[in-house]
Amino acid sequence: MAGAGWITLDNTIPNLGLLLPIMGRGRALRPTRLPLEESTMIKRIWHGWTTHANADRYEALLKEEIFPGIEAKHVPGYRSIQLLRREHADEVEFITLMEFDSLDAIKAFVGEDITASYVPDKAREVLAHWDSHAQHYEVREQRRY
Repeated sequence: MAGAGWITLDNTIPNLGLLLPIMGRGRALRPTRLPLEESTMIKRIWHGWTTHANADRYEALLKEEIFPGIEAKHVPGYRSIQLLRREHADEVEFITLMEFDSLDAIKAFVGEDITASYVPDKAREVLAHWDSHAQHYEVREQRRY
């Protein structure tokens, strides 16, 4: 394919297995999907809930201490983390979405029981309740525009 004017986007969209044609000569960018078996990512999803009074404190704790602490572990295969927040009438829900290269990378993060929740003591002090186990999903398709 190299002679056909194709470039990979491995550096900007990791492990998606997408190829895009080089712009020029009137050709439009159209993604072509390759098999994902070679580059499947794992999303780790976890939920925690806190009171409205503790929500901002918990969010700050995540951003200023817990997430940097996870990054400082330098876990091979750990790629990213996202934080979602949703206000409910009686509590505030937080979801973390972590991305790993493999289940082995998750084991390096939490140990042999990859479903075990990672809830540091400081987080336990402000959370009302949380998932005792995380859920894991293979990323089968991802598109960014």
